[in-house]
This record gives sequence, structure tokens and C-alpha cells, in this order.
Amino acid sequence: MRSWRRLRAQFVDHLVLIVGALVMVLPVYSHFASTTHEAGSRMRPRLDLGSSTLENYSNFLTASSGFTGDVTVLAMLWNSFLLGAGFAGLKVLLSLFAAYALIYFRVKFASAIFAVLLLTLMLPLESRFLPTYEIVANLGLVNTRTGLILPLVASGLGTLFFRQFLLTVPDTLLESSRLDGAGPWKFFKDILMPLSLPTAAALFLVTFVNGWNQYLWPVIVTSEESSYTVVRGLQFFGFASLSGMMLTVIAILPPALLVILFQRQVVKGLFDGSH
Repeated sequence: MRSWRRLRAQFVDHLVLIVGALVMVLPVYSHFASTTHEAGSRMRPRLDLGSSTLENYSNFLTASSGFTGDVTVLAMLWNSFLLGAGFAGLKVLLSLFAAYALIYFRVKFASAIFAVLLLTLMLPLESRFLPTYEIVANLGLVNTRTGLILPLVASGLGTLFFRQFLLTVPDTLLESSRLDGAGPWKFFKDILMPLSLPTAAALFLVTFVNGWNQYLWPVIVTSEESSYTVVRGLQFFGFASLSGMMLTVIAILPPALLVILFQRQVVKGLFDGSH
């Protein structure tokens, strides 16, 4: 009787998971299927695959658009990758350094500083764009990758994650490193950084997807066609066109593949990073 109940419970669980997966995947598949038909066909959600998949995507990947011809799929993918990777990498490093300083150094008003960092979580990122743009413009960083990435790297959320993780690190590790003559930098580099890798990897992936999907800040700080990201390219091509729908499919692939391939590391880093 118990085995039957267990099988029935497992069947229900798997059924719910399968239905949920179909609900999430079906719109994406329908979107992709509509891009596999001839260019002159009506763009609408559909489930039947067409015969023009290779032709449509090969033409789109090799085509150039815009007044200067700099709007290409490969260029937009590269710009989005630089934005996502730079945004995520610098955010992880800065957050780890900030948490390390707050935990292991005698910083005056450390609690107040941490409270201010937490208050930044209450402010939407978009609410800081106008004053941030004024600073970027005064520094001459408009239409540069530095101006695109650097103003977004400060993160109260990342500092919170690393602070909570570092609080779980045993004090015996610090005492042992001091007995071995290790200074603050060596302790950070040889002990804390390897221990923080699961949390850092999880935070990197989450922030990479956030940086990849950024739209408003690239629109504000860049105007050259050569600096278009994939998300901004959607505005350029239009969502209802064949090119816009193919670009949507291409834009989904990199972050989706990263999440699928590293989902175990993400879960471990966010919820089990102290073990």
C-alpha cells in the first residue's frame, strides 16, 4: 500500500513538473516555429515548423543593417556578452571585497555602512540612471564600454550574499592563517576566495543574465550603432518583423544555456554555499 501511494505521489509530482515545463517552453517553441517559415509569411504564433530555418537564420546572421552597416547579429552578441560578463565579474569582485572588509577589518560604523548598502536594494536601478548619466557624461565616458559597465557594478545584494557566507567561515581558519604568517591578502586569496567560489559562481550567473537583459541603460549611455546590444537590437528591428523574432530567439539562447548547464552550481551557491 505504501509503495502504491509513493508511486502515485511521484506520478503526480512528475505530472505537475511536466505541465509546468510545457507551459514555460511552449511559447518559446511557438516563437521559434514562426521564424522557420518563409520571409513573406505572416508572423504569428504557430506550432508547425517550416522549411526555411537554415535560410532565414543564415541570411540574418550574415546580414548588416543600420545607416553605417554596423548593426550585425555577431556584433550585438559580442556587445551583450561584454556587458553581461563585465557587469557580473566586477560586481562579484566588488561585492566580495566589500563583504571581506566589513567582516574582517575594524571599519568604523561598519553596521551603518552595511545598512546603507541594504537601503540601495529599495531603489530600482532605473531610478539612479539620470544622475549616473550626468557623472558618466562629465567624465567623458559616453559611448564607451567603461561607461556602459562601470556605473552598474556596485551591488548591495551581492555584498549581502557574501557577508552572510563569510559569517559562516570558522574563526579557526583566520587564527591558523595568522599562525602561519599569512597576511590579510594571502588569507583572502588562498582561503576565502576558494571557499567563496560556489557563491561567486551563482552570483555571477544571476548578474550576467541581468546584465545581458539590460535595455534602458545602454539606450541612455550609447548612441553609436556599433555599440548596440541584443536587447537594444530588438527595438531596432521591431518585434513583429521576422528579423526581430529571430533576434529574440538568439537572445534567449546564451542565458538559457548557462542556467541549464550550471543550475546545480547556482542552487548550491545560493542555498548551500556554507557547506
